[in-house]
Amino acid sequence: MRKIICKAYGKINLTLDVLGKRADGYHEVVTLLQGISLHDDVYLAQEDEEGIYLTCNWAELSTGAENLAYQAAQLLKANFPQISGLRIHLTKRIPIAAGLAGGSTDAAAVLWGANHLYKLHLSPEELVELGSELGSDVPFCLYPLTAIGTGRGERLEPCCPCPELWLVLLKPPLKVSTRKVYKHLAQVQLRKRPEINKVLHGLQTGNKEQIYAHMGNVLEHATFALYPQLKEWAQQIAELDVGKVMMSGSGPSLLVFGEDEKVAAKLATSFQKPGWQVEVVRTINSRDLRGRMIIDE
Repeated sequence: MRKIICKAYGKINLTLDVLGKRADGYHEVVTLLQGISLHDDVYLAQEDEEGIYLTCNWAELSTGAENLAYQAAQLLKANFPQISGLRIHLTKRIPIAAGLAGGSTDAAAVLWGANHLYKLHLSPEELVELGSELGSDVPFCLYPLTAIGTGRGERLEPCCPCPELWLVLLKPPLKVSTRKVYKHLAQVQLRKRPEINKVLHGLQTGNKEQIYAHMGNVLEHATFALYPQLKEWAQQIAELDVGKVMMSGSGPSLLVFGEDEKVAAKLATSFQKPGWQVEVVRTINSRDLRGRMIIDE
């Protein structure tokens, strides 16, 4: 039996701007996406019996049709009859519903891994097309290096690599509704938007101060209005003068950028609170992706 283990990397938004609502009900966004070292492990194996068999180390996560990894397997089975049975196990580390693409990256790993497991010979473009059917973040998670996302975030344009950035990822015990956040955005005043061109210049020159100065996420305005406790937590962290503090995606995860790994690790020790998930992570690069799959024949 052939088996594959894939690292499914999380993502953050270095910038996230919303331009307006589209005719299809989605919002038009411009975002600068970046993969991070925090990852799930996605185990895939051929199964003799027909069906999809999904398990997970976190009991609170659905292992049925609501799970994006399960949906990715369904999509593959519908398109490729040579896939009869597939066993999947998720070892989760990325927080659930945290604005870090944890579900999307697991789905991307299923597409990526099954392509190798069953020798489907799908091109990167074909994988991205399949991923787009599952969700806006899945295409990026297939190749989670620095990229500009437009449309719903699924149209990707690779850009110059991000210099290594270290940050503390803080996931408070708070559930955020992405749908409500986007809906509420029209009711809040956007006082400041991220300046993606200046951030891109910072990436090109390796100027971290310029990157931090012009990063931003307009969804903070809506999320903080709907969930004032999150706004209070973000303000308390910022008052510690720790550097750049911002929200990833629609929240509730907060990102605190440190000067280097040592500084980030020191910051993490001061953020330990009951019910919070605290992780020290870094941005990833092409070297990380070369080692993201283990094949066991």
